[in-house]
Amino acid sequence: MPKPGHWYGLAALVIVLDQLSKWLALDRIMPGEVIYVAPFWNWVLTFNPGAAFSFLADQPGWQRWFFTVLALAVSAWIALELRKHPGQKLLSLALALGMGGALGNVIDRVRCGAVVDFVQWHAAGYYWPAFNVADSAISLGAVLLIFASFAHKKDSP
Repeated sequence: MPKPGHWYGLAALVIVLDQLSKWLALDRIMPGEVIYVAPFWNWVLTFNPGAAFSFLADQPGWQRWFFTVLALAVSAWIALELRKHPGQKLLSLALALGMGGALGNVIDRVRCGAVVDFVQWHAAGYYWPAFNVADSAISLGAVLLIFASFAHKKDSP
């Protein structure tokens, strides 16, 4: 049976992969530069001071610390949940991905004042907001959390 430490390790791996990818992006992509990868994919370097989809990005700066504290609080709650349910693999996987992604973005907020985004997908002239490895982990974790909630209800009497 997996132990909480295994899930914390996964969260740490997400943080490491996220920060390494952002380090490469900051080193290799100039702000405003667009590097074509495929017909649906570009590398770009953007800094998002807001939340998902640049929510509250136009605010004067308070959101940096608000989202930092929120992510730290949610990560602390997730750490406790992982201690309670380490054997629920799907739930724990979802939570570990979310925690790793949240903490990866916290590092950016503290270090850079905004989240570093560099992956841009597009199709037929429509562009998805730029994102990063942490955002991907959070999104995948959210989807898995939904599946885990359905699986848990199915298993309940």
